[in-house]
Amino acid sequence: MASIPADFMDTEAPPTPRPPNRIWTFAEGRAFFELGALYASMPMLSSTLPKGDGHSVITLPGFMATNNSTVPMRRLLGQLGYDALGWDSGRNVRVNEVLIGRLERQLKEANDESGRKVSLVGWSLGGVLARELAKLHPDRVRFVISLGSPITDDRNHTNAARLFKFFNGDEPEKIRGGRFTGLDVAPPVPTTSILTKTDGVVHWRGSVQCPKKTSSNHPTENIQVYASHCGLGVNPSVMIALADRLAQPEDDWMPFEAHPRHAWMFPKLSLG
Repeated sequence: MASIPADFMDTEAPPTPRPPNRIWTFAEGRAFFELGALYASMPMLSSTLPKGDGHSVITLPGFMATNNSTVPMRRLLGQLGYDALGWDSGRNVRVNEVLIGRLERQLKEANDESGRKVSLVGWSLGGVLARELAKLHPDRVRFVISLGSPITDDRNHTNAARLFKFFNGDEPEKIRGGRFTGLDVAPPVPTTSILTKTDGVVHWRGSVQCPKKTSSNHPTENIQVYASHCGLGVNPSVMIALADRLAQPEDDWMPFEAHPRHAWMFPKLSLG
């Protein structure tokens, strides 16, 4: 239940960016157990978590993933009363004009059809795209939640940097166009970053939002959980945090505070 780490308010330079420890990378297979735990707890979660107000939630998968990866998340969100949508862009590989155009059209259609702002939930690279999409269309976005996303311009925080470069080059098309820079600057909507210190793909420091890097006075927060990177989109504790955040009234945002019975799932975030 960490909102803004106090350490980020000082003037000391942050540690040199680096990928996660290989121990956590080799341990990413535990995501299968997180998926099993989600399906086992789905009936309880769908009946005890706060219900949604029916607004649309678009889920964006991580790098190299497709809509299949967000099916369990969308199933639970649907049971909680949201219009849970996958994205219309196939496998998340290339960051280019075509992809951004598709995302903009999907956001516009969801917003126009419902007449209500849309929440965006992005996993890893999907979270980066969600934040940048909200910067382009803040009038259509209600809330952004990123899961283990490398929200920094320095790719040294992730061990997927070489693979991303293979498909996108040194600078993806949108970066060359001067738009996808300043990834650490939050969009002008309420924004939550959910992260884990045992992330085996993106170093957790690369997912921490700094309060000095906001594009407006809109709130940002960080929530730490116990999870793997590949399990963030199916981890029961993440689903608890998602349900809590999405159920907030649109104009009455409050920092995350775990229910006492769930407090053990959300350790206080320390930058040490």
